[in-house]
Amino acid sequence: MTRNDWERLRDLPITIEAVATRVLERQVSSTFVRRTTIVELSDGEQVGVGEDVTYDSAEHEPVRFPSPRLAGAWTLATFSAHLDHFDLFPAGEPQQAASRDYRRWAFESAALDLALQQNSLSLADAVGRTPQPVRFCVSTRASALAPLLELYPETRFKLDATPEWDEAFIADLRSLDAIDVVDLKGAYKGTTVDLAPDAPLYTRIAEGLPSVWIEDPGLTPETDAALAPYRDRFTWDAPIHSFEDVEALPYAPKCLNSKPSRFGTLERLFTFYARCEDAGIALYGGGQFELGPGRGQIQLLASLYHPDGPNDTAPAGYNAPEPIAGLETSPLEPHPAATGFLRELPIAV
Repeated sequence: MTRNDWERLRDLPITIEAVATRVLERQVSSTFVRRTTIVELSDGEQVGVGEDVTYDSAEHEPVRFPSPRLAGAWTLATFSAHLDHFDLFPAGEPQQAASRDYRRWAFESAALDLALQQNSLSLADAVGRTPQPVRFCVSTRASALAPLLELYPETRFKLDATPEWDEAFIADLRSLDAIDVVDLKGAYKGTTVDLAPDAPLYTRIAEGLPSVWIEDPGLTPETDAALAPYRDRFTWDAPIHSFEDVEALPYAPKCLNSKPSRFGTLERLFTFYARCEDAGIALYGGGQFELGPGRGQIQLLASLYHPDGPNDTAPAGYNAPEPIAGLETSPLEPHPAATGFLRELPIAV
């Protein structure tokens, strides 16, 4: 049985003197401003950081953010148990239930960062693993493929399907030989990215792109029947917040998308890693449009637990409105910080 690395982390001591937050913001398009909140836990000298990737911009208003009493001496396990006593959305229920896990992850990842610094450990040291270069793909819109491939011809991609994908368009994608994952967005409910289950579309994608992973299909009697020959290519993202969610899937997966922020707690994430390894389930990392240290943290986790990808953990510059030259290319060197839960960025972007 694979060791659960939470057992190596849970008893790490941590001392917290102060809690602070700051908001990051980026104009993504004329209609979309992305905001995240950085949680900072400090002991007066060292600062541990985590990133709340909640998508509702209003939830990042400082007056809506919690102020839990976290000062004191803890272990990572007792700190996590202490967090259970606080409502991290004191202003009211968030629009999306997943936001509770996103915010919890910000506090837990900040605690891990600070605990490792205080104990003069890197995450790799603490869990006894060696970071490996990370093979990544870029999650983007189809119209961005050509400009990015011109600058970075070896780039791999993850694409969100749309109803407009006809056979000719899918054939063009196939000719690129650059697509690793197609996200059908069928597992989301009540969000702006929902895509209604569509058996003809699903069939066109599965047949026309025979080597891609098929992520988050919306299964109805019609789509389930249409995709029956391709179930070994199913992979899941949005429903996965614990290994118990894996056990509840309609079909045993060969591969899963692992977004650390979806798990909320360190214990749930590391338990998921161990149980997936025992079950022979391959993993690839997923991002949440992080604007700050959260991106490097998921890249570091990918380097330790699933470096072979196709990790949706590309450097943030790949999602700039216009292509940027000089970005790190795949495979991504780990560059872990000497202590703490951070990746040291060799390039500003």
